[in-house]
Amino acid sequence: MSQESLEPTEEIAEADVQAAESADAETAVPVEGADADLSAETPDGYDDVDPVEAFRKELRSQPGDWYVIHSYAGYENRVKANLENRTQSLNMEDYIFQVEVPMEEVTEIKNTQKKIVRRVRIPGYVLVRMDLTDESWGAVRHTPGVTGFVGHTHQPVPLTFDEVYSMLAPSMAPKPEAAKSASPSRELLVDFEVGESVTVTDGPFETLPATISEINVESQKLKVLVSIFGRETPVELAFNQVAKI
Repeated sequence: MSQESLEPTEEIAEADVQAAESADAETAVPVEGADADLSAETPDGYDDVDPVEAFRKELRSQPGDWYVIHSYAGYENRVKANLENRTQSLNMEDYIFQVEVPMEEVTEIKNTQKKIVRRVRIPGYVLVRMDLTDESWGAVRHTPGVTGFVGHTHQPVPLTFDEVYSMLAPSMAPKPEAAKSASPSRELLVDFEVGESVTVTDGPFETLPATISEINVESQKLKVLVSIFGRETPVELAFNQVAKI
């Protein structure tokens, strides 16, 4: 990255400095009041920040590329910890920057009790942001619990920005719209069968074909199997996020 050159500031005449100090002394109270007014307005400015856009900007500004590695289902967080420890012990912090397990929060209903559960979003996969070299590839590939990179064995293909965003961003679908669609969809949601083929119509897996493996009428959720990177992966979706084929 290029660095902007710093230009020397202009010299200020001694008379001008004295005049400025005199003016500051005379207007000390009004300026303090103005500062108070400005600070009071600051929170409103922050309220206008779009968290989705802020997250997208943060992703774009980060160094390195994102790659997907296979792990054993149920061991994703252990692989994350192993790789982070291995990165430090091998002094690879300049090449391996971040390890993430995509997570999601879902509502489960068991015995009429509703609770929010945080779980792995894509079982069997871990995301790594890194600069790919022979050394960094070896550090990741030989981490306990890692079964390989997704893609070519020695030259894995990095994810696109949209793929990274869809995996790491929490479910950002507007909640008001979801609430509106809940009532009318309740009448249609029973029109599904286990084993039926559907198409995902919303979310990060939009347009992908899927097969229904479980139906939960109470929570209006389907568990479907989606082919991701050549492997069938269970994904939970709302009834209104799929369409019959």
